[in-house]
Amino acid sequence: MTSADKKPIHVFMVSFPGQGHVNPLLRLGKRLASSGLFVTLSAPEFIGQSIRKANKITNNDPTPIGRGFVQFEFFDDGWEFNDPERDSLDVYIAQLELIGRQRLPQMIKKQEEIGRPVSCLINNPFIPWVSDVAEELGIPSAMLWVQSCACFSAYYHYSNNLVPFPSEAEPEIDVQLPFMPLLKYDEVPSFLHPNTPYPFLGRAILGQFKNMSKPFCILMDTFEKLEHEIIDYMSKICLPIKTIGPLFMTSKVVDSNSKHEIRGDIFTAENCKEWLDSKQKGTVVYISFGSIVNLKQEQVDEIAHGLLAAEVSFLWVLRPPPIENIFAPHVLPDGFIEKAGERGKIVKWSPQEEVLAHPSTACFLTHCGWNSTMEALTIGVPVLAFPHWGDQVTNAKFLVDDFKIGIRMCRGEAEGRIVSREEVERCLRAAVSGPQAMELKANAMNWKKVADEAVVERCLRAAVSGPQAMELKANAMNWKKVADEAVAEGGSSSRNMQDFIDEIVRIGSNHKAPRN
Repeated sequence: MTSADKKPIHVFMVSFPGQGHVNPLLRLGKRLASSGLFVTLSAPEFIGQSIRKANKITNNDPTPIGRGFVQFEFFDDGWEFNDPERDSLDVYIAQLELIGRQRLPQMIKKQEEIGRPVSCLINNPFIPWVSDVAEELGIPSAMLWVQSCACFSAYYHYSNNLVPFPSEAEPEIDVQLPFMPLLKYDEVPSFLHPNTPYPFLGRAILGQFKNMSKPFCILMDTFEKLEHEIIDYMSKICLPIKTIGPLFMTSKVVDSNSKHEIRGDIFTAENCKEWLDSKQKGTVVYISFGSIVNLKQEQVDEIAHGLLAAEVSFLWVLRPPPIENIFAPHVLPDGFIEKAGERGKIVKWSPQEEVLAHPSTACFLTHCGWNSTMEALTIGVPVLAFPHWGDQVTNAKFLVDDFKIGIRMCRGEAEGRIVSREEVERCLRAAVSGPQAMELKANAMNWKKVADEAVVERCLRAAVSGPQAMELKANAMNWKKVADEAVAEGGSSSRNMQDFIDEIVRIGSNHKAPRN
């Protein structure tokens, strides 16, 4: 049989319907395709509609990437697009599993029939049932962990009852995990806390840990030097972990060498370059809370007033709520746009990677999702940590205290606190001219003291022009250098990625048809 007669080695990816899940899987998919594999990225149809619209996708033809191809294949989740039950994530996760277990085998069988048998299934957290389907069909599977290894360790130790965690009886105990700093009760991934309003998300993620014996490989969007000791330890007590990040960087290299572009944006990004070009180097605060976090209107008001009082330039992503969502659009205070003038720009969605890499960007006010965290570390941008829930509270802990590129602004949704304009004014006055100035500046990098005092204006001022700015930028640029080394040829992530590709090729070469 000639090489032209060989069937393509096919990797089938299944994503939870969220931007923070689609992005890393697509980045991995493009890297695999560039090495000659055929990659299918699948997700529910309702998010597929948004992806097709935002990226002007008009057909279902596979997109050539390097020596391989990437295609989307979305599936009906059994509900109408405007079904009110979509507002309940708990109910939707159950529906997605119910329908997904039926649809996925059908899609895989279809690929077999058209000459593209699936050699490997890859899923991300929240949909652990994909590993079950793979096992039932006799197809090897891998799991892409889209959070930090520190969070992976927290979920693993919780799932296996290896260390004490906050409980109904002791809701505020500290958690000590091996090779990690002590985590306060509100720094543990919040879905594990007994008081979380989202226990179903914790159950969904923990379901993957119950299935941990089924994947042959755990891939992680991180890099060795960032979490070296945690990765080594978890590889010994769990499954071997292949760090392949930052996927943002590997995807960027693939895109630069490809004639074709394929993106998975849920919203259409606005062009921000011209406005950023008009600003001086290192003067713009970039603000984005991702695709899911929804701040209270009162908190939006306080951030707006803080921005005006701090007199900094800013690019603020205020995305509209998804059509299927019950939240009302945010409204800016009367006169805010006029008062901000040329210093501010409001967009519905931005090309975040380009914005962070722009010379005028000084810092990133972020919800601390792992994709945003990795992009900030990768590009070398200091952050203002404004976590909400989930892994974000843990990421904020590491950004501020371990990676030392961030300033803490709040402790997450469970804190139940609005950072007020009154706090902004009092703390800024104290930081600029009051007797507490030196103490407040020292507190800015001390999360324990800042927790109750963190305010929008003080943090903005410190990150852009205060004495911390140079230190934060130096630390951020150091992590950028380490990340560059990880993804460069011969680097740890590069080697791990190639090892995984070689394994997929070996599996594909010995492929047998899935079991019915």
